[in-house]
Amino acid sequence: MWFKRMTIEKESPEELGYENIKYNLSESSIADLRYEDLNFTFDNLTIFYGDHSGKKELREIIAKEHYNMDANQVLITNGACAALFIIHSTLLMPGDHILVVKPNYATNIEVPRSLGITTNLLNLTFENNFDVDIDELRSRITPETKLISITYPHNPTGVMISEDKLNKIIEIAEEYNCYLVVDETYRDLTLGEKLPTAASLSSKVISVESLSKAYGLPGIRMGWLATQDSNLKEAFLATKEQISICNSVFDEEIAYHVFKNREKFLESTREDNLLKFNIVKEWMEEQKYLEWVEPKGGVICFPRIKLDIDIDTNEFYKVLFDKYGTLVGAGRWFEMSDRHFRIGYAWPTVEQLKGGLDSIIKTIEELKKN
Repeated sequence: MWFKRMTIEKESPEELGYENIKYNLSESSIADLRYEDLNFTFDNLTIFYGDHSGKKELREIIAKEHYNMDANQVLITNGACAALFIIHSTLLMPGDHILVVKPNYATNIEVPRSLGITTNLLNLTFENNFDVDIDELRSRITPETKLISITYPHNPTGVMISEDKLNKIIEIAEEYNCYLVVDETYRDLTLGEKLPTAASLSSKVISVESLSKAYGLPGIRMGWLATQDSNLKEAFLATKEQISICNSVFDEEIAYHVFKNREKFLESTREDNLLKFNIVKEWMEEQKYLEWVEPKGGVICFPRIKLDIDIDTNEFYKVLFDKYGTLVGAGRWFEMSDRHFRIGYAWPTVEQLKGGLDSIIKTIEELKKN
């Protein structure tokens, strides 16, 4: 087993240096909170080994409000990425088969690959509105398939899946006796009606979420997984204990404070996201070089430079960053054509967002050959 650094990490703003970016449209979360925004202290916190499953009060809130389940069916992890690693390394062995929708959050693909798992990709296409073809999904299941992996609201496109289609995928997982992992990191930022939490629908479903994207807390590395199967949760806990034993009690205390006041935090976030989404939507309607599948959730979209525009995409990203100081998520971050790029519209200020969007058009106009 070995791991290689993913392109999305090597070209991240943390690696490039935030000070070198004028218009950062690459972030996939809301703006980061400051500690002073939280209005609480650690004065009475004992710095000890915490509950290995995670702070009980935090798990109780998550279990009740999200899943109508017991706290013992929730495992707090070091971000959603750790939850995904725990799931893959617990359930899968080299030679097993996993079916993953693509494009996707890179970890959902790279971790099983690195573990020696046969990683079969179910390609979502622009032409099909990045929608899942249920018949194709079913046809790709084999006797070796142990896991199906999807994410909604989808990263990087922001598209949604219907509740009926989600239930059909769950039925397939149940029929073939495999697990379904649903990365629901953006669920609280759905633009319309939210889907039910997937883990609440079947014992064959594992939900994964975090506080990084919707709550502006990526630095505390707090995520979780949920399953109705208590024995499965116990197996996940055993894996977690080999990695970190428990979480940082500081991180868990922040997470608990935020989550028990989640509606207060989410109210202003949703207003800000809607304002910025409408800026991007109006911009897309007015320009003539890009096309998209309009997102229905999250804080991201995945436009494509129209196919009839002759442009050197390597030069596009170079000029966009070097001349205009604008960073977007290149298509290669998601093993897609570099004609696609992800825009994160919630992290920057309104002025920065508008400046970055304007830079994209200027760059295309400078480089297009027809």
